[in-house]
Amino acid sequence: MDRPSWDEYFMEVAEVTAKRSTCMRRKVGAVLVKDKHILATGYNGAPMGIKHCEDRGGCLREKLNVPSGQRHELCMALHAEQNAIIQAAVLGQSIFGGTIYVTNQPCAICAKMIINAGIKRIVIKDGYPDELALEILEEAGLELEKL
Repeated sequence: MDRPSWDEYFMEVAEVTAKRSTCMRRKVGAVLVKDKHILATGYNGAPMGIKHCEDRGGCLREKLNVPSGQRHELCMALHAEQNAIIQAAVLGQSIFGGTIYVTNQPCAICAKMIINAGIKRIVIKDGYPDELALEILEEAGLELEKL
């Protein structure tokens, strides 16, 4: 029997979650886990009640030729990690000490949120061009584990 490890299993859930993304540039999924239980999921997309980029005529960052990993303030979407953390808060789930599985390395903004949320482990599938995020995570003592 070819049974996935826990890390592989939760990353597969993150990959499926990413399919819900409304981002036109990159589809990202995140899963918050504690004690082998899923607490919340998130994908990147516009906040509730806000038009998605495809309904606005396209991605503003794409139109302005903004490189990946830069000028996040121009993006209409919340990141997958942000949505997972928010969902956990809305549901009253403590994520302190948990693990986050993300299909891409967190950006600097998400790295800071992950640190302050008390998440102790980050597992990623792919990288992301944000060196500041890596510096922040390293200083906080959090390592990225790549599957």
